[in-house]
Amino acid sequence: MEMSNTFRVFKSRNYSLFFYGQLISRIGMWMQRTAVIWVVYTLTHSVFLVGLATFAEQFPSFLLSPAGGIAADRHDRYKVLMITQIVSALQAVGLTLVYHFSARPLWGLLGLSVVLGLANAYDVPSRQAMVNDIVPDKADLPSAIAMNSSLNNLSRLVGPALSGIVLAKYGATVCFIANAVSFVAVIICLTMMDLPRKQHHQRTKNAWTDFRDGLNYTRAQKEIGQILLLLGLVCLFVLPYNTLQPFYARDVFKGNAATYGFINAATGIGALTSTLFLASQKSSLRLKQILLVNLIVLGIGLMVMSYVPVLPVYLLLCFVCGFGTMSVMPISNTIIQTVSAADMRGRVVGFFAMAAFGTLPLGSLLVGWMAKIIHPQICTFIEGVVCLLITGVFYRFLKAGYQPDRSLTR
Repeated sequence: MEMSNTFRVFKSRNYSLFFYGQLISRIGMWMQRTAVIWVVYTLTHSVFLVGLATFAEQFPSFLLSPAGGIAADRHDRYKVLMITQIVSALQAVGLTLVYHFSARPLWGLLGLSVVLGLANAYDVPSRQAMVNDIVPDKADLPSAIAMNSSLNNLSRLVGPALSGIVLAKYGATVCFIANAVSFVAVIICLTMMDLPRKQHHQRTKNAWTDFRDGLNYTRAQKEIGQILLLLGLVCLFVLPYNTLQPFYARDVFKGNAATYGFINAATGIGALTSTLFLASQKSSLRLKQILLVNLIVLGIGLMVMSYVPVLPVYLLLCFVCGFGTMSVMPISNTIIQTVSAADMRGRVVGFFAMAAFGTLPLGSLLVGWMAKIIHPQICTFIEGVVCLLITGVFYRFLKAGYQPDRSLTR
């Protein structure tokens, strides 16, 4: 890997502040997310309710991400992002209070997860589109997008591992408090960034017209439409395999919260390795071929891991699947941002968030429901098969290269 190419984007002070602030915040978020899932499973012993908890947090993105994309195009993305961070911090405080003082915290946890989902619906389009605003050299944009994905993967590595330790020693309340405190870092970093003021133009269109224009633009751009369809199918039918991981930690390997943290950490290491590999690529022209290979690896990995009875081998396969999984979103995001027009980018990223983070909760709910009917291990095996089928359908599209907007590489 060309490591100098990977980290060149950090020469930008704005991007460095943006990256490190978000990294601290996302570690806290993954600590909270891991704790919520573990608490729900230990309270109910229901994979379906674990899926419902994921659904509650992420489904608002399916409904409102297009509105978040419109907000990212119509308003100052910095201000939108600041508001979403404050709302998310207050949500974490509320989660702490509900869990610590309520005798029956389940429905409070689910309700506050919805609040977080509402904030994320506006956060993700502005945060992703803002990367384009703060990278001075557009040749570094693919690397910046991959590194932006890597921060989520690094936090996915560190957050669950910390959460597993904290859950075992101190309980879920400390995890929720840690997430609330982590937002202080991202708010401070945002205030330290030196951003050009957004040029406000007189608006002649209402929000509905903006939505319709964005949708028509997305449909007309075949490269964007195809990658969004692929992303939506993989996020709906394949990536929710991690909904079943509490079952493997507790029932297959007879472990505890720490075991669940190790499983998440192994997946996170694979995901982080994947995004560092993508960030090291000198050219974005091979990204679709890389995605093709990684989807094949993911499908085979899920089929093998579904019936593995030995924890170290399962952790190794979690690494492999994490590597394959986390190539999907950054590659899709890079392609979308490098072929979309600047005035449409926020709305297109909104549709990206809808296809990715909006379909994941539907998939988690589907997998949780299927696990009640058939065995969870069979569900994991089926997800691997479906991944290979989707890859076969999109084989020609993934084999072909694509041409980014030349203005972004000047």
